[in-house]
Amino acid sequence: MEIALFQPDIPPNTGTILRLCACLDVGAHIIEPAGFAVSDRAFRRAGMDYLDQVRLTRHMSWTRFEEWRREAGHRLVLFTTRGATSYLDFRYGASDILFFGRETVGVTDEVVAAADARLKIPIKPGLRSLNVAMAVGEALRQTRFDT
Repeated sequence: MEIALFQPDIPPNTGTILRLCACLDVGAHIIEPAGFAVSDRAFRRAGMDYLDQVRLTRHMSWTRFEEWRREAGHRLVLFTTRGATSYLDFRYGASDILFFGRETVGVTDEVVAAADARLKIPIKPGLRSLNVAMAVGEALRQTRFDT
């Protein structure tokens, strides 16, 4: 199980997600361009001293990430407000990449088209924030902890 962030633009959010990856031993991918430098204070503060523990891969573009993913044979599981399937009703695989869009604008149509699955986390109408930890927790429960 791995997490990929598409062009993240809020440093503290990214730092927090990478800290989650470190704690749960989940690989992380950042698809550039990010909206901040990794030296950003808010990013480093949110990641605390966990950032050195993350298996982090940076991809210089969506195209490079997609080439890598297809060659490695990973399924792309996109979390989107436009998803038709609840994240609770999906059957995850251990080699899935849980994919999250840019906080302010989501992902491109090209990314949506490439996704093997499009999932949503049901939330209150009018709100757009979703909790990455909820999605990762359910995926790990199914693949690691549900024996």
